[in-house]
Amino acid sequence: MNSIRQVPSRVKSRRNENSLGAEKEHFDKQQARAIPTSAVEVTSRGNPPPPLFAHVRLATFTFASLALAGRGSLPAGPGAALASPRDETTCRAGTNPMPKGCCCPKSGLWQGCCKMSKHKVQEVLLKSKDEKLASISKAINTSETPVKEKHARKFCAGNHLLTLSALPSPDELQAVFQLTVEVFDYLDCELKLAETVFRQLNTSIAISTTTSGQCRLSPLIQVIQDCSHLYHFSVKLLFKLHACLPADTLQGHRDRFHDQFHSLKNFFNRARDMLYFKRLIQIPKLPDHPPNFLRASALAEHVKPVVVIPEEDPEDEDPEPLIEMAEPVQPAQQTPLAQAQPRLLDIFDQTFGPPNGGFDDRDVQIDNLKREIELLRAELEKIKAEAQRYITQLKSQINSLEAELEEQRVQKQRALVENEQLRMELESLRKQKAESETVQVSYVEAEKRAQATELRYTKLKEKHAELVSSHAELLRKSADTVKMLSATQQTQEEVARTKQQLTFEMERIKQEAEMKLEEQKFDMEKLKRELGERKTELLRVQNTLLSNEKAGEKLSGTLAGLQAEKEVLARRVSEREAELATLRTSLQTQEATLQQQREKTSREMGELQGKLREKLSREEQLKQQMLEEQFSLLQGAVAEAENIIQDAVAKLDDPLHVRCTSSPDYLISRAEATLGAIDNMKQGHADYLKNMADGGSLLRALAQFSHLTADTIVNASATSHMAPTDHADRLTDSCRGCGTQSLQYLRELKSKHSLLRADPSAIRVIIQQILRLGQELRPKGMDIKQEELGDLVDKEMAATSAAIEEAVRRIDEMMNQARKDTTGVKLEVNERILNSCTDLMKAIHMLVIASTDLQKEIVESGRGAASVREFYAKNSRWTEGLISASKAVGWGATQMVESADKVVLHTGKYEELIVCSHEIAASTAQLVAASKVKADRSSRRLSTLQQASRYVNETAANLVASTKTGQEQIEDKDTMDFSGMSLIKLKKEEMESQVKVLELEAQLEGERLRLGELRKKHYELAGAPSEEMSDGNGFLKQAPVSPAAVKPAVMRKPPLAQKPSMRPKANPVRAAENHLATFGDGQVS
Repeated sequence: MNSIRQVPSRVKSRRNENSLGAEKEHFDKQQARAIPTSAVEVTSRGNPPPPLFAHVRLATFTFASLALAGRGSLPAGPGAALASPRDETTCRAGTNPMPKGCCCPKSGLWQGCCKMSKHKVQEVLLKSKDEKLASISKAINTSETPVKEKHARKFCAGNHLLTLSALPSPDELQAVFQLTVEVFDYLDCELKLAETVFRQLNTSIAISTTTSGQCRLSPLIQVIQDCSHLYHFSVKLLFKLHACLPADTLQGHRDRFHDQFHSLKNFFNRARDMLYFKRLIQIPKLPDHPPNFLRASALAEHVKPVVVIPEEDPEDEDPEPLIEMAEPVQPAQQTPLAQAQPRLLDIFDQTFGPPNGGFDDRDVQIDNLKREIELLRAELEKIKAEAQRYITQLKSQINSLEAELEEQRVQKQRALVENEQLRMELESLRKQKAESETVQVSYVEAEKRAQATELRYTKLKEKHAELVSSHAELLRKSADTVKMLSATQQTQEEVARTKQQLTFEMERIKQEAEMKLEEQKFDMEKLKRELGERKTELLRVQNTLLSNEKAGEKLSGTLAGLQAEKEVLARRVSEREAELATLRTSLQTQEATLQQQREKTSREMGELQGKLREKLSREEQLKQQMLEEQFSLLQGAVAEAENIIQDAVAKLDDPLHVRCTSSPDYLISRAEATLGAIDNMKQGHADYLKNMADGGSLLRALAQFSHLTADTIVNASATSHMAPTDHADRLTDSCRGCGTQSLQYLRELKSKHSLLRADPSAIRVIIQQILRLGQELRPKGMDIKQEELGDLVDKEMAATSAAIEEAVRRIDEMMNQARKDTTGVKLEVNERILNSCTDLMKAIHMLVIASTDLQKEIVESGRGAASVREFYAKNSRWTEGLISASKAVGWGATQMVESADKVVLHTGKYEELIVCSHEIAASTAQLVAASKVKADRSSRRLSTLQQASRYVNETAANLVASTKTGQEQIEDKDTMDFSGMSLIKLKKEEMESQVKVLELEAQLEGERLRLGELRKKHYELAGAPSEEMSDGNGFLKQAPVSPAAVKPAVMRKPPLAQKPSMRPKANPVRAAENHLATFGDGQVS
């Protein structure tokens, strides 16, 4: 592009005055031509830059004079909200500072623009329809201009930036205070302008998608920019003031700032949600809460809100050429500049000479053609975008017009129906004057109105169904359009916006239809109520006949008015139909263009699908190759696992391995780890079957499985070398079975045919057998850690106390129940037995308390610097004796309560209660002995424990005596009568009695033997053989109770005593004492 700015300086120096004058005249023409002549919406390329390029030549006076002189003749837009874009351009160019780097003097551009802003722009705005917006704009100019003139030195040249270094010093606080108030006034005017613009927008439609709406919203772009800077200014100024003045003095400033903060935040949020602003400007987001000016460090947390405007294309940023050499000029319109062009060319030729001996304008034409091609290409893109937007707008307008047309049709039908009803009513009033006929006509009228209402409701439902179907059709069309135009990102965004607008319009129409449907339902219900009222008013119709005649005349006038309204509606319908036809024609044209684009898109999609098929086939080949590699890796890992397991199985028959031993505990740990590896193996196998391209989890699980299985086989074999013969044989067989099943499972993994049915369940069963054998070989009493013995003692003693308290409570309940259900001798016997049980429980409770106190004394005196747990762990045998004794006492108390309950209810035997008493006495003796072993003989608590033990023996003896006495009282004893018997019969009865005695003795002997075997088995289960005695504390060696025991507590029984001699009579108390002494001798050394 050739222009004067591109001419070398040597040629410029030789210009004469005529050429400079022609250039200035052409420059002024270009400046005037830059002002647009029509109002259009701001495009997506952002706010148009100031079209007047006076800052290039530093001609501020020319810019101001053109703005003041030329803009007055341009009329304001008829629908402008603040001002048309052409007025807004001039206004903003005059009031905003020039771009950064422009060094305009204050008396030049600034004063001229301020003068133009105050006079011309306000004059144009005041002539427009919206005087309120004009007044707000005038207030903005009034607030803005003094701030910039008065505080011009505080702002950077060419920017809305306020620097802290330019702020006044503390002695100029009055100036800062006044500046803050002026900035607040300026920001209030801007916010008031934005609020007024938003208030006048029609929120029922997508205002940002229409041309008029964009013209109304375009001035707010500059308002957003100004507000962001003013908010930043106010924050800085307030922090400066709070650093110099007290907080109470600035309370009003803070309140005013908070109000402006919330208003500005609402304004930014509302503008950010509009589609128009999203394409033009990036609006900053304010913080949730205003800054805390009372805290000086909050200034560091403040972030300046930055407004970002997308950059324009380079071709659009270049200013329009001020002087174009190749511009064709008509002969009648030639200017002095055009007449001077040959002279300029002569000067250029004289200096450099023409190319090839002559002037060739083809280069200029080529440059012009290239420039036109670029412009046409940009225009084509714009036209495509505009066409898509026009399609959307036309569709929305068509939908709205169809809805209005349908509404007009419904109103027309309604008017015709009402007209007919009124005519029929008038005829009936004229012809029928009798009472019965009048009543009938009124009833028919009400019925017809109800039918008309139902007819309206039916039509509304049909219309609603049509809208729903139309909505679905539009959604399907929108989906098809999205699929076909997905090749390009710009088309996809346009289709998405179209779909969103259509959905919005259809939702709005659907809501309006539903609202009308609800109104019709309400009207129908209202008419039904009126029908009921009419029926009640039938009796009063006779008195209203004369008034009905007058009403008929009024109805005639109403009918005439309805007829005229009908004609008006008919004309409107015809006009709407004509507009609809025009819109349909334009829509068909747009659809034809869209069809061409669809065909092009379909061709491109076909090409892309071909490429996609090629890519898929390549990926399938790579996937198959990867599957083969994964399976080959799996086969190699399985072969290595087979070698590991075969080596472990070979060690079973290796003579050198016979001397290797292992512990059951280590075997159990290896077996448990192998079970976990089997679970991981199953999970990895399942993952590999789901995704054969990834065999990493199966390979890791296979390596772990092979090593742990081989380790389990080797350790099981080593453990069998020290185990009994039976266990050793079973361990060896299990090891061989484990190796066989493992190798079989690995062979199934190596083949693709058997890979799916490979299952390690058989291996799991064998490993579990090895685990059980290892647990059987563990020494008994190893299932409780020594560190837990101390806690277990406390728990068992507490559980014993709780069991005793529960027994006392149950005995009281049984006592109350026995008093209700029994009387006489039975009541006396039951009370005596239950009282004895209560005394025994109380004695046992006292014994447990005394034992607990003595144990605490023993622990405190013997533990030294060690902890309580360490003391119990160190004396584990003694601790285990305490645990066993406390469990025995608690279990005996529970059993005694159950036996007493059965005796009171006559479902048990008295002997059960006696045996339970013996068991409790023996258990308490064991508890006393266990507590007495490590106690100091001079301890007072030991004497208390011994007294409690003697009291327990006494109460147990009393219980036995009470039980036997009650048994003798309850049982009926018949007196033997031998008076009627002969000698032979007496001899026969004697022989039968001897036979019965022998049978009972045999049964007694058998029961004694069974009792001995039961006690022996009990000792074995408790883990303490009867012949193994402790050498330190006098107790049988035993282990803690296994959790698998059936009973809640384990009791040590005394060794089997000698067969007692049969005495004919014995004192029950003395017998109980002897029995307790026997048990004590068996327990205490």
